[in-house]
Amino acid sequence: MLCFSHLRWNFVYQRPQHLLCRCQKRCDVHFWEEPLYKPLQSAELQIDTDDCGLKVLTPLLPEGIDNFQATNLQRKLLNLYLEQQGIRQFITWYYTPMALAFSSHLSPLVTVYDCMDELSAFQGAPPELIEMEDRLFARADVVFTGGASLHETKRRRHNNVHLFPSSIDREHFAAARKSLPDPDDQAAIPHPRIGFYGVLDERLDQQLLDAVAKQDPSWHFILVGPIAKIDPHQLPQSPNIHYLGQKNYKELPQYLANWDVAMLPFAQNASTRFISPTKTPEYLAAGKPVVSTPIQDVVRPYGELGLVNVAGDALAFSAAINACLNRNDEKWLARVDEFIGDMSWDRTSERMWNEIGRCIREKNLPGGNDVSLRRGESYV
Repeated sequence: MLCFSHLRWNFVYQRPQHLLCRCQKRCDVHFWEEPLYKPLQSAELQIDTDDCGLKVLTPLLPEGIDNFQATNLQRKLLNLYLEQQGIRQFITWYYTPMALAFSSHLSPLVTVYDCMDELSAFQGAPPELIEMEDRLFARADVVFTGGASLHETKRRRHNNVHLFPSSIDREHFAAARKSLPDPDDQAAIPHPRIGFYGVLDERLDQQLLDAVAKQDPSWHFILVGPIAKIDPHQLPQSPNIHYLGQKNYKELPQYLANWDVAMLPFAQNASTRFISPTKTPEYLAAGKPVVSTPIQDVVRPYGELGLVNVAGDALAFSAAINACLNRNDEKWLARVDEFIGDMSWDRTSERMWNEIGRCIREKNLPGGNDVSLRRGESYV
């Protein structure tokens, strides 16, 4: 499997990592990242192997080249890699339509588009992204969507679109229900603590965070994650707001376990219209009460079922936090466990793989009856 992604493998551990590490158990996965520009005379391909066995491929391109040259160099690096590895039959899996610029000449057995976000709405999105996505829809055999609102808009553009919301590694986050050591950089922060982990970018409602922090200085707001696409100096600054930086995925339960409330302080803008935060079920798996702004895929189903507190402005957000801090509701936790009981990345991955197998059968390709796609067979 050749995967083309706009996200770096070692940035934040999220949907691609969960799914593709599971794919690696079924076939050899080669993960192509966006290029890095270096003071080089010629292009190179950096090849790393993840702990799960997946190959991470990072094009290293000379500084100062234009987009046309970058595209041609990536195509050459890709062709050379396939030749050197002896890869002739494969599946392509796209997270970014922009990768078609250098990979459209390939002839995969099946083309998968795992659409996890509305990338065209993100800050800094290239203007040609919508056109490239049209091309990818025309080529794709199957499309997966990462949330209900995204599925609703994408299903009109392809005849084989399936909703696979991001799932949870339940045991990993359920560890936060137990007493875990407080991380060193968090231990001195007073309670009550209201926490968030994730990328801090244009989706963060900075005004909301600033206002809520000022309303009750005794509450401490902890934000764990890297800062991207926004000026770090413009983030709200207050003695009760704490930015702890990016942490390893394995460390997250330790931080969560020592929070009192988890939050989703997302702005209401174009970049959040179709997001389906993976953090929602992860927070719940950790047994933490959650307060969120009215993100569509959080409101439905989590808000409607009373599993997450939804608040649209700073006053309501503060009131919801206060309610969470004063609530001890075992019935709520039982309903949470019932709702997330069937969620697992293993199950999601298996259902996706079954759809890929169905595409193979419909094309009458070798091995179409064996949806496990065992490593080493001719169609892998």
